[in-house]
Amino acid sequence: MTLQKLFELAARMDRVGIAVTRIGLIVVLLWIGGLKAFRYEADGIIPFVANSPFMSFLLSDPGNYKAHRNPEGAFVTENRTWHEQNGTYRFAYGLGTVIVLYGLMLGVHPWLPQVATVGSFLVFVMSFVTLSFLITTPECWVPALGDAQHGFPYLSGAGRLVVKDAIMMGAALVTMADSAKASLQKRRETSAPVVASA
Repeated sequence: MTLQKLFELAARMDRVGIAVTRIGLIVVLLWIGGLKAFRYEADGIIPFVANSPFMSFLLSDPGNYKAHRNPEGAFVTENRTWHEQNGTYRFAYGLGTVIVLYGLMLGVHPWLPQVATVGSFLVFVMSFVTLSFLITTPECWVPALGDAQHGFPYLSGAGRLVVKDAIMMGAALVTMADSAKASLQKRRETSAPVVASA
């Protein structure tokens, strides 16, 4: 196969690419949203929520989260009790429900593309809010503990997790445009005049 043929094949993969992008978003949203029902996941998102001007007011005591952080896989009874009183788990259940709802909205694209359009737009907005954590959450950057590489631009594990939402943001725009096109096409088909045969 020649290079020209490979490029022609690649050029025809746009529809497949959009489908894979949509499926990827749905899987991520349903999986990550579903995990919010488990306490280890809620423990992990507390730095983002506690430092966010958009979300911290939903917690009882956002300023004290550092003293009550649970490392992944650890079970510290006192910390879990604090998180219960702080509203951490209640917030995580609500957030998880919203994220799963967005995934389901994207999933109805074949039948209700207008719903999928709105869902994609909401994922775009959610990604924008998530990316704001790079500004509001100190844990997104390597702390100054002695190494010369700390602060901006040295992303910590949390920061690397957050910056990937730039991809989700772009993917949401792609699926939004595709669902909007499908919705408009459906509307045109249903509103087209029926021509009576002679």
